[in-house]
Amino acid sequence: MKLDILAFGAHPDDVELGCGALIAKEISLGKKVGIVDLTRGELGTRGSAEIRDQEAAEAAKILGVSVRKNLGFRDGFFKNDEEHQLQIIECIRFFQPDIVLCNAQSDRHIDHGRGASLVSDACFLSGLVKVKTGTQDAWRPKNVFHYMQWNNDAPDFVVDVSGFMEPKKKAILAYGSQFFDPKSTEPTTPISTQGFLDNVFHRASDLGRLIGVAHAEGFTSQKMIGVHRLDLMI
Repeated sequence: MKLDILAFGAHPDDVELGCGALIAKEISLGKKVGIVDLTRGELGTRGSAEIRDQEAAEAAKILGVSVRKNLGFRDGFFKNDEEHQLQIIECIRFFQPDIVLCNAQSDRHIDHGRGASLVSDACFLSGLVKVKTGTQDAWRPKNVFHYMQWNNDAPDFVVDVSGFMEPKKKAILAYGSQFFDPKSTEPTTPISTQGFLDNVFHRASDLGRLIGVAHAEGFTSQKMIGVHRLDLMI
């Protein structure tokens, strides 16, 4: 299955929080988008791996992605090594995305920065013909971009996602075990408060304000970004 965009997240819900509105927008434009979760989030204080599996499947339906896959890496303990890189490479070569989205390069959760490095390194290695994964052909995405997460890092660019915050919100709230629920009796975590959810949407509003639109999502890039025409920028 050839995908236009493949979004990786260290945990189920990372992608929805970081770039859920962009995914919904790109799908509305006819693009094929997939999600790959590196872990099942089994070390999370709230819920369980089984519950998060169900929530991830529901969020995928809401966003309308073509495929969602979980690699089953160890939450908190996966490594950026050859074994894990080869599994990412197999995904990249199978789906052949033009664009890869992945975790923030540096963040509060240790899995986020590690996941960002793992996916970025695998994207490069995937383009080397002497790196073998069975009979798969080499494939290197044109671009790898990192979505924003806990830290308010300055984005290298932002994307207008006005009109697509509702599916993002519904996809996030599909993770009922993780986010604010006044009826929950589970321990409070940094992401289970109403304030955390409010901040996710405030950020989108503020990034949108900076470019003169209702909402935007921000991204960073490890390489220089070029444009074909000045008059196509907002």
